[in-house]
Amino acid sequence: MSVGELAGLLVAVFWAVLVTLLAVVLVRLSKVLREATVLVAAVTEQAVPLLTDAGTAVRSANEQLERVDEITANVQDAAANANALSSTVAATLGGPLVKLAAFSYGVRKAVARQQSGLTLPQQAGEREELARLIRAEVRAATAPRRGGLVGRLRRAVKG
Repeated sequence: MSVGELAGLLVAVFWAVLVTLLAVVLVRLSKVLREATVLVAAVTEQAVPLLTDAGTAVRSANEQLERVDEITANVQDAAANANALSSTVAATLGGPLVKLAAFSYGVRKAVARQQSGLTLPQQAGEREELARLIRAEVRAATAPRRGGLVGRLRRAVKG
């Protein structure tokens, strides 16, 4: 065997080993590709129903949001109606009730003075002073109160 033949034999063995290694790699690669194909098929098989369910859930959520929008609009209308009703009641009943309260206050004061033996002032200055005090009491009784029911309703509606 000459050196050329030995070199040819080595190259042939080298190529045989290389081809064998490449064949093993290709066999393993084909197995991986088959498993990947099966995996993709399984994911596709499960993903399609999931996407369908997600679409259904989104449509249902949109329907619920539309209902909530309708409810919100109705609540806003009810709040506006309650505000209008409270201002109407305050305007209609507020004035007469304040006048009634002021009148009853004056009657109570007069009865209390009469029972305690006090007399009404006879001097013009004393009568003017008494009239000034009564007007001040009426103004205080008719002044709008911030803590009242109407005020709280207005603040709640204004938000």
